[in-house]
Amino acid sequence: MITRPLDLAARLKPVPPAWGSFFYVNTSALVLFFLLFGSRHVLAPGLGVDFALPTTAEAATSVLVTDVVIAVPAPGMVVVEGAVVDYAGFTIWLRAKAQGERHKRLLVQASGALPARDLAEIYALAADAGFSGVLIATNAPLAIKH
Repeated sequence: MITRPLDLAARLKPVPPAWGSFFYVNTSALVLFFLLFGSRHVLAPGLGVDFALPTTAEAATSVLVTDVVIAVPAPGMVVVEGAVVDYAGFTIWLRAKAQGERHKRLLVQASGALPARDLAEIYALAADAGFSGVLIATNAPLAIKH
């Protein structure tokens, strides 16, 4: 900054010595914020990487043969034969799979965090496509030993 012609430097207040520590306090507060709130869910929401099937008691399970298997890791997203589609594409895919055959069953590998409304929508889409049943894949609960 050029201050010589008007002698501006003489009219400025000097910086107080306490401002030197303000930088370190501010930087420390930022580091603390990112350490506390820097999880992948707070700063980068999205799909979780820990996909887990829901668990049920053994009495609530059955073993049936299924013809078609899909995975639903998140709401509005279906994984079919290695491709990720939305519900509109899933409807077309289901109708192509059910075409010409009766009494097919659909196995849904749903995430444990999937809302019930998405499962209900998948049930409705499968029924409209001509599937006779929809099964939900689950894991057995972990045995806790005392």
